[in-house]
Amino acid sequence: MTANILTRRIALLGATSLLSGCGALGSLNTAAQPLDTYDLAPAAGSTSGPRSAAKLLIARPEASAALATDRIMVRSDGATITYLPDARWADEAPLVMQALLVRSIAGTGRIGYVGRSEGGPVPDAALLVRMDAFEVVVAPGGEVRVHVEIDLTVVNDRDQRVLGRQSFAQVANATNDSPPAITAAFQAALNVLLPSAAEWILQTL
Repeated sequence: MTANILTRRIALLGATSLLSGCGALGSLNTAAQPLDTYDLAPAAGSTSGPRSAAKLLIARPEASAALATDRIMVRSDGATITYLPDARWADEAPLVMQALLVRSIAGTGRIGYVGRSEGGPVPDAALLVRMDAFEVVVAPGGEVRVHVEIDLTVVNDRDQRVLGRQSFAQVANATNDSPPAITAAFQAALNVLLPSAAEWILQTL
């Protein structure tokens, strides 16, 4: 579909989906109609390479108010933010990213322990995460793509020394503007980004 058609589809939320009222109005929209829920899968990458006995806890990712929701964010003309009216993530986007990082790193089998910062053993290191983008982008020509970008910082838990910092970004095109196609594009982007991030984290510990 073209950008105009996508704009009409997300116009159900209209200007009320802007930051000034996205939380309350999103709840009203949810109450008005059921939303299809979509989840994303981890991507572990290589199981061979350096191994670490370290215990790593991953903090809840920092994100803007527009991202800190379970709605699927859409950005058009560079500044306008709306949400897909008929779909949502299985959890708030920062929690989705946190879980994907935990499962992708654990899936390598190359670390002693990895889990959320909300629980677990006393860690050797902490991973701080900032989500800079987790969104659908409507290009001027009508193309629909997704953009995922995170900034990672590994910190030694004992002395708070920064062990490393790195940003990871990936873009993938969606075949159309339907929620399944958009979710597939997110998965394609994450299938590249998550293994790269996991490998860097393991090399940094």
